[in-house]
Amino acid sequence: MAHYGYSKRLNIPFDEAIEKTIAALKQEGFGVLMDIDIKKTLKEKINADFKQYRILGACNPKRAYGALQSEDEIGLLLPCNVVVYEKDDGVVVSMLRPTALFSLVDNPSIAPLAEEVEKNIKRAIDSI
Repeated sequence: MAHYGYSKRLNIPFDEAIEKTIAALKQEGFGVLMDIDIKKTLKEKINADFKQYRILGACNPKRAYGALQSEDEIGLLLPCNVVVYEKDDGVVVSMLRPTALFSLVDNPSIAPLAEEVEKNIKRAIDSI
C-alpha cells in the first residue's frame, strides 16, 4: 500500500466485509455519510464491468466539527474515505491516512486532530 493509505486483507465474502467495516467504524464513532458502489455506477454510466468496489465516506461528527472550526476549507478533505474491494480471492479494506491528507493544510492545529482520526480509523480496520 502507498504511504498515504493503510490496508487490511480479509478472507470473508464482500458483503460481510462491508457490514463489518461499517460496524467497526461505528464502534469508533464514525458514521458512513456516503456509500458509492463503483461496480454499479460504472455499469449504469458506461456499461463497463468492474469488480466489487465500494467507497465509504466516514465521518466522526465531533472531529469534523473541530476541524471545521480550525479551518474553513477543510471540508474539501472530508469525509475520510475507506474503500472495500475484491482482490484475488479475498477482500481489501483500505483507508486514506488523514495525517497524509491533512499535511496539505498549512495549519499546525490540524495535525493532532488528523493523528487522532487516523488512530480511530486504523483501530476500526484492525478490529475487522
